[in-house]
Amino acid sequence: MSTTVQVSVPATTANLGPGFDCLGAALTLSNRFRFSPLPEAAPLKITATGEGANQIKVDASNLVYQAFCRLFAQIRQPVPAVHIHIDAEVPLARGLGSSATAIVGGLVGANELAGRPLARDAIASLATEIEGHPDNVVPALLGGCRLAASGLDSAQTSRPWEICELLWHEKIIPIVAVPDFELSTSAARSVLPEQYSRADAIFNMAHLGLLIRALETGRQDWLRAALQDRIHQPYRTQLIQGFDAVQAAALEAGAYGLVISGAGPTLLALGAPETEGAIAQALQTTWHSQGVTARVQVLRIDTQGTVVSMG
Repeated sequence: MSTTVQVSVPATTANLGPGFDCLGAALTLSNRFRFSPLPEAAPLKITATGEGANQIKVDASNLVYQAFCRLFAQIRQPVPAVHIHIDAEVPLARGLGSSATAIVGGLVGANELAGRPLARDAIASLATEIEGHPDNVVPALLGGCRLAASGLDSAQTSRPWEICELLWHEKIIPIVAVPDFELSTSAARSVLPEQYSRADAIFNMAHLGLLIRALETGRQDWLRAALQDRIHQPYRTQLIQGFDAVQAAALEAGAYGLVISGAGPTLLALGAPETEGAIAQALQTTWHSQGVTARVQVLRIDTQGTVVSMG
């Protein structure tokens, strides 16, 4: 294990409106992790640069290292001494899957140093187990837009996740607005109800089905309708200052819709190539008028997923 391993993991946007906890897409923004083996008796070393580097833990509680250790526990091998360097581009606690990049990065880095004992589907299952749901970790690992559903065997007990790649039309452009405040996933989940009505469940099932077809075909009318949700967004928008104004401005600028990215507070607009600039400007200006400074980026769907290089 003398070779340094470099792992690049893309940011993700999850839920996409009605796809709560099961749908996510990888974006062209990434965190990079470098794993350098150290002499056997050397202490753990973690360093960080880039976005929010001063907030990244550099001890054994670091999530990258926790995932790194988890893989070695899975294969029943001792955890080797390692220097982990994190070069961060994905903002922390903003709804763009920063924790998923850490989990996937740690697992893949460990798997490479251990000689690749686990296949990608096993890593996906392990990452989902650590994260608690698949919507971010699966596209972070595999790239593209992915739908995940738990399988059932004949005894009706859960078995590994079924992962389905969804087509994403090239003319549907993701535009993210990242505000200057954080929103933890636990806080965003705490406002959700324990139970939902049958009407709301049916509404979301119908709209998720429509969203899948809209993403594949690029049909604008379907996409505008499909991004609606009754499971999480009506409850979480109260946690995001200026949401209604930003949503109205995005739609006026030509967006098909505006949704909360993951647990938030980042907002994701979907639009056409010819309107992406106007949408980005509307997001920036309107949130500023609401007293929020935001960084707006026009991105694309990352189709590679996690990329490994050596040396």
